[in-house]
Amino acid sequence: MPADVAYLHESQQQLDALRSLFDAQRQAYAAHPMPPAEQRRQWLKALGEVLNNERQALIEAISQDFSHRSADETLLAELMPSLHGIHYARRHLAGWMKPSRRKVGVAFQPASAKVIYQPLGVVGVIVPWNYPLFLAIGPLVGALAAGNRVMLKLSEATPATGLLLKQLLARVFPQDLVCVVLGEAEVGMAFSRLPFDHLLFTGATSVGRHVMRAAAENLTPVTLELGGKSPAIVSADVPLRDAAERIAFGKTLNAGQTCVAPDYVLVPQSRVGEFVEAYREAVRRFYPTLVNNPDYTAIINERHLARLNGYISDATSKGALLIELFDQGQGRRMAHSLLLNVSDDMTVMQDEIFGPLLPIVPYEHLDQAFAYINQRPRPLALYYFGYNKAEQQRVLHETHSGGACLNDTLLHVAQDDLPFGGVGPSGMGHYHGHEGFLTFSKAKGVLAKQRFNAARLIYPPYGKPLQKLIQKLFVR
Repeated sequence: MPADVAYLHESQQQLDALRSLFDAQRQAYAAHPMPPAEQRRQWLKALGEVLNNERQALIEAISQDFSHRSADETLLAELMPSLHGIHYARRHLAGWMKPSRRKVGVAFQPASAKVIYQPLGVVGVIVPWNYPLFLAIGPLVGALAAGNRVMLKLSEATPATGLLLKQLLARVFPQDLVCVVLGEAEVGMAFSRLPFDHLLFTGATSVGRHVMRAAAENLTPVTLELGGKSPAIVSADVPLRDAAERIAFGKTLNAGQTCVAPDYVLVPQSRVGEFVEAYREAVRRFYPTLVNNPDYTAIINERHLARLNGYISDATSKGALLIELFDQGQGRRMAHSLLLNVSDDMTVMQDEIFGPLLPIVPYEHLDQAFAYINQRPRPLALYYFGYNKAEQQRVLHETHSGGACLNDTLLHVAQDDLPFGGVGPSGMGHYHGHEGFLTFSKAKGVLAKQRFNAARLIYPPYGKPLQKLIQKLFVR
């Protein structure tokens, strides 16, 4: 069989298998459309146990995919929030599932009204490569808590993690409840075309447009987590050591490959030099060297390393000043750098950076910083560093972002009781905690009556005296 014919045959087999998995989950949901709370808690318990028991294998698989991923970062940024999210959902599930009582107007009595939370059915989740565990488990927890069946499409950039997660989840869940799909880009596009009852995608804005377009063919509702250029604002009077250290943590975690990492920093013009030194000190305190340093994570692959080096070449050729914080990197452990004198015509100021490269943008007044942010696409996160309460309120009220931190970075994402989601170009919809349960549920409004029916008073034929009295009393 010629190579191209064999490839097409294999691709068709993958697509047929994908459709079979979906059909099996759809049938399983039809047979059990409203799993009880205890069943859902058991699912979540089994998920937590397998993750906890196999934590070392997961750390090693993720590190293999990155060529090196800090074991502590995987524990802190993937395993810990995944396990906490599972625990939180199990603890609150009964309250989330409880029908919500609503009021019935006097004109419609006697009757009762409530909202019940019904599983949607089969949920699809497209998982990115940067946090392949947490960004699979987070949506999975919300979807299972809501009583759904779930299909996870893992990134082709993390094959070791994808294969391991497929094996681990198959231990505790039948395929018609939870399954993992592996494959290249064409499998991902076919996945997004399945008639899911809800589809969640985390990844690049450009890809998100294609996913949303594919989902629209089936009128599938989507949740999109798309990232963008999340700014950090350094105020005129915040201690620079405080701000620099916290920004450095957010930017160096996972070597900057985080959707809510600070993408650029707005610094008062008069404080730029001091900030550069404070930031350099913070980063070098975290990572005295990159060579053989187990704490420093590598760039995911050569393509993304070339992309980041391309940003640097483009920026420096257009007048940017590169400040390298290390003498050298090691393999794909890319040395962290700052960029000064940046401008809008540089690619680094147009695309989400997703790496250890931080541009600094000077400003004169806070209004100028707000204007700079508001003239650009709305980001997934925004960070403000300053202890003046009035300025903090101005930041929250006069800028838009999916989420925000005051005097910190990233950690709002780890709060189980906060919704996580973008706005505009950085995404739509929310999940995590209760919002995740609601996203993957149908909130069904129910009006209930029993034998007595007062509504007969307004039935045709119209114009009766009692109808006129009702109109006089209630149509006002």
